[in-house]
Amino acid sequence: MFKIDNFIRDVKDFPKEGIIYKDITPLLEDPEATRKTLESFLTFLKGENIQKVVGIESRGFFFATLLAQELNAGFVPIRKPGKLPYKTYRESYSLEYGEDVLEVHCDAIKKGEKVLVHDDVLATGGTAAAACKLVEKMGGEIVQVNFIMDLEFLKGKEKISAYNVVSLISY
Repeated sequence: MFKIDNFIRDVKDFPKEGIIYKDITPLLEDPEATRKTLESFLTFLKGENIQKVVGIESRGFFFATLLAQELNAGFVPIRKPGKLPYKTYRESYSLEYGEDVLEVHCDAIKKGEKVLVHDDVLATGGTAAAACKLVEKMGGEIVQVNFIMDLEFLKGKEKISAYNVVSLISY
């Protein structure tokens, strides 16, 4: 039986001491595991008319583009500042120590479009909450926010509890 967590590698002390990084590289390296993960996401989207799939930089791009293709939807990248060439909307969010910013092209989502927001990991929820604010700033309707994994002990789901949140595995 397929278990996604068999393809998630723990890397100790990355990016700094005391952190256990959940690495999805083994999942991406295995075509069958990638396909089954994609199929798992799609089961939660049956009957939804998703028009845009938002991928959050950078690991969110991998499955967001696959989901967009399968759903016959457009792909919208949300990136760190200065990475997008056209006019953008910006949204700041808090980190453990400081702030960061996300940007999206200001014409990427039309008012009323149904949107799926995707990232690989739900940690503290700040990045996902900022991405959702950007989608709503453009008038998009968020149908679902999904993740490969949820690090439940960080309580990120609380910051995006207004949305339908799906995680395939939890730690």
